[in-house]
Amino acid sequence: MLSRTVENSPSPSSSAWLKSYYFARFAFSAIWVAIAFTVARHVPTLAAVMLVGYPLWDAVANYVDAGRSGGLARNKSQMLNFVVSIVTAIVVAVALGQSNYAVLEVFGVWAAFAGLFQLVTAVRRWASFGAQWAMILSGAQSILAGAFMLKMAGGTEPVGIANIAPYAAFGAFYFFVSAIWLTVSDARRSVGTAAA
Repeated sequence: MLSRTVENSPSPSSSAWLKSYYFARFAFSAIWVAIAFTVARHVPTLAAVMLVGYPLWDAVANYVDAGRSGGLARNKSQMLNFVVSIVTAIVVAVALGQSNYAVLEVFGVWAAFAGLFQLVTAVRRWASFGAQWAMILSGAQSILAGAFMLKMAGGTEPVGIANIAPYAAFGAFYFFVSAIWLTVSDARRSVGTAAA
């Protein structure tokens, strides 16, 4: 029983990496949201760069994270997330020349797929790290957010980067919660190990 617990427990380095990864993703998204709700709303060029940059950041983050656990070939959900995010960045760049509705529609589709792949990644990691419930919720909510953005894209109300910012804000929140939860879980595990 003890050997199974040790075997399924993450190594300190891998757990530390995942916490750092979640904190980094929280920080990026939080800053992106803050700029989106303030400066970018009034500076179209900045908003355009940010809208292309957000899925690119997601692609890079998934690539680097997968690289810490065997690469994209061994982490199919992250590989798919990486590919979809790269394609999304390209399509967003094209959609920017059409309309904000087109951009929102692209983000809606991306949010749904990215959420699905994130959910799968979190479920896969649960056995090794635990504390993945926030990432599972985030993935599920991302799918719903995608559907909501698609609905807005089909409407007549003016849309822009501020309509995408709430999606990023929820992502930031869930990454922060996951990082804190992992920190608490590691602390409890350390106490349990010391007591044993």
